Amino acid sequence: MGGVAALARELGHGVAGCDANIYPPMSDQLAALGVHLDLGYRAEHLDSAKPDLVIVGNALSRGNAIVERLLDLRMPYVSGPQWIGENMLAPRRVFAVAGTHGKTTTTAMLAWILDACGRNPGFLVGGVPENFGVSARSGGGNDFVIEADEYDTAFFDKRSKFVHYRPTLAILNNLEYDHADIFPDVAAIQRQFHHLVRTVPGNGRLIVNAEDARLAEVLAMGAWTPVTSFGIDTGDWRAKLIAADGSQFVVLHDGKELGEVRWNLLGRHNVMNALAALAAADAGGVDAGRAIAALADFRSAKRRLELVGEGAGIKVYDDFAHHPTAIATTLAGLRARVGRARILVGMEPRSNSMRLGAHADELAPSLHDADAVVFLHKPGLAWDAARITDALAGRGRTAPTVDALIALLAESTRAGDHVVFMSNGGFENAPRRFLNALR
Repeated sequence: MGGVAALARELGHGVAGCDANIYPPMSDQLAALGVHLDLGYRAEHLDSAKPDLVIVGNALSRGNAIVERLLDLRMPYVSGPQWIGENMLAPRRVFAVAGTHGKTTTTAMLAWILDACGRNPGFLVGGVPENFGVSARSGGGNDFVIEADEYDTAFFDKRSKFVHYRPTLAILNNLEYDHADIFPDVAAIQRQFHHLVRTVPGNGRLIVNAEDARLAEVLAMGAWTPVTSFGIDTGDWRAKLIAADGSQFVVLHDGKELGEVRWNLLGRHNVMNALAALAAADAGGVDAGRAIAALADFRSAKRRLELVGEGAGIKVYDDFAHHPTAIATTLAGLRARVGRARILVGMEPRSNSMRLGAHADELAPSLHDADAVVFLHKPGLAWDAARITDALAGRGRTAPTVDALIALLAESTRAGDHVVFMSNGGFENAPRRFLNALR
């Protein structure tokens, strides 16, 4: 929604908004754009703003004060995805990036490749890519790259967001069970992905992870578009790892070596993201050699294992973790980089699926590469975090508040450690507060 606000501002509209929580990096970006933000969903925000159109995010439902005021006043309203589809995407060649994991990084990566190769794309990313410093822009070229989320659209439109985007090229990065608050099982998510597949034209392209059996099942439901596959060891686009941490690899297409990537990103998952982005850029007519060269200068979105700083010889990272697979691959990449140095994790179960306990049984195994974990267990958590700490066999503790979590980590660290804060929310600015305490 912050990206939608940025795009509307770029088109010349006056924009104001409100949210339950307001925190960096998005709050800083919107303030720089002159977007006024109000805290909370109070009905009077609508009265003071006097909007011509209200763009409603999917976090709001019936019974919310501002939603009820909106409906009572008969104000014009629309969902964010529908507004984007109609106002930004309709006349352009759209690259949509879907998947349970890696959407933000891969979207930012593809946008950077296109930009570095002179295409001046528009983009909408669910984060702030370091290369651009903003989460969205309209761009001057024909291409638009958008992060395509499977979560539902709005309280009045329960379809997945990505059905509004009508992409020419769609990346299907991976598919796992998530969003337990709206999807009963993985089959329900597969049906939504197939709805996306149905919207891609025959003269477009599907870029599909060849290692993902659930995506193969989606394509088996029917595909009317040419498919290009990618994977480390299988698919049309492949990678030969030179460095175990994923920081150096060779790219192959149809068995032919095209070039070598050396970059600052870590992990097998980011190599997969790179293959997806390269395959999509190639399908869009970009020279593969130039695309590969562009990755050397790619900087990921903020909060994707972002190094916040160092204090007392301890490195502190901020990571947007929301699913056990993402946690495991992120920590595995860091482990491959730091060797036997200690990795400590502060974790907030922030996503709806996390809070509901949908991933509880997978969380402890996903933390295999952590030497110690402090798990934020606020009183309102619907399940007992002892399921995690007991399975960690002495490596895990819980804390009832962020202050207590920071204190437990501070008393456990020593020079040479790497401390990773994992949450897909604000985490009460825990990484920077911890770093300040160290300093």
